Amino acid sequence: MSLRLYDTGTRSVRTFEPLEEGRVGMYVCGATPQASPHIGHLRSGVIYDVLLRWLRASGYEVTFARNVTDVDDKIIAVAAERGVPWFAVAEGNQRVFTQGYDLLGCLPPTIEPRATGHVPEMIVLIRRLIENGHAYTAAGDVYFDVKSWADHYGELSNQRLENMRPTGDTPNEDAKRDPRDFALWKGAKPGEPSWETPWGDGRPGWHLECSAMATKYLGPVFDIHGGGVDLIFPHHENEIAQSRAAGDGFARYWLHNGLLTVDGEKMSKSVGNVVLLPDLLGKARPAEIRYYLASAHYRSLMDFTDAALAEAVSAYQRIEGFVTRASEVVGAGEPAGSMPEAFAAAMNDDLGVPQALAALHETVREGNSALAAGDEDAVRGHLASVRAMAGALGLDPLSEQWSQAGGDDLRPVVDALVAVALEQRQAARARKDYASADAIRDGLADAGIVVEDTPHGARWELKRD
Repeated sequence: MSLRLYDTGTRSVRTFEPLEEGRVGMYVCGATPQASPHIGHLRSGVIYDVLLRWLRASGYEVTFARNVTDVDDKIIAVAAERGVPWFAVAEGNQRVFTQGYDLLGCLPPTIEPRATGHVPEMIVLIRRLIENGHAYTAAGDVYFDVKSWADHYGELSNQRLENMRPTGDTPNEDAKRDPRDFALWKGAKPGEPSWETPWGDGRPGWHLECSAMATKYLGPVFDIHGGGVDLIFPHHENEIAQSRAAGDGFARYWLHNGLLTVDGEKMSKSVGNVVLLPDLLGKARPAEIRYYLASAHYRSLMDFTDAALAEAVSAYQRIEGFVTRASEVVGAGEPAGSMPEAFAAAMNDDLGVPQALAALHETVREGNSALAAGDEDAVRGHLASVRAMAGALGLDPLSEQWSQAGGDDLRPVVDALVAVALEQRQAARARKDYASADAIRDGLADAGIVVEDTPHGARWELKRD
């Protein structure tokens, strides 16, 4: 079954056919780092990482660009409030974003361009738009003339121009030809960063930068453009307008992930329900958080609750438990087994991760049955398959990302110490001194080490809260 994706541009699920066979160009709108990332940002990062992994697992060579909007009205406002340089706000928060993505196992993008590093490309794009009659200068700003693109403007968001509100994106609204025109370039203001252009000093508008960066690294036409549903209008609508008005075909498939609420409410500082990564790390390990954020369909609205996170923790630990037990019996092997048809079909059906996880857990159940029956050949096959599926989702417990997480560099030392205790326990059981054997087991439990007796001998793991 070929990969099929829901394209917002056509409002339909389409068979994915890349521009160039075997290669994919993908651009995702990244952070505007005026603050630390919240759980919604992290969900988006995990979603597009799953897409990246599945494209690669399907045999594609992917060029993945994810931008950083490192100059913006909000960043400038935060900097002014704190009395620090604007670039200090952007850089400091972007580091936290990167740390968050890394902690949750997101693969790094091929290129992570920053807006401030691509002003020359923006100048070229503005010049093309002015020459084509789609942009004009006024009061030191440069605006896109939406009426010049009226036959197409609103197609992505399924709106009509006459029903759209004024943009209100500059202090010079009266200078616009039409209140719905949007700023490509904002004239310099005291205390704000600025760059020199043929139309005067200033800084880029939000929408302009993504068009300039996407086409620089992926070409005038590329395969996939992604982002949250909140970006459909005006951001992505304006990207399409300015790019195609300038003569670029731009993105061929538009993907948008659903937003995330907390206990049924939109996240808001005023409400006090913004969930940050440190809040989650007090409740679950990074791999478990990733499982949770990936588990719902990417286009669905996701509501965060502690109960839902706890369910995800238990589900991931069932996978982890089987992989750990099976690898102790037959060795870790390689995650190169064939994926069940149900898993691949689910992933190819618009990244149906919930159905894919159902196939993964079914294989875990079959693997546990094989363990109980002592069928090592079957265990080996199920382990390879589980690791392959989990790996495609970035969740393989034996991957370097997760096997070394949480201080596992001490595992050999702990393992050796526990082994001594288990030998003493086994000796006590052999001489039928069950009280001593139970005391050893209870002592290990008090230390946070759970002992399980299996047909292959005793095994241990750290107790999970």
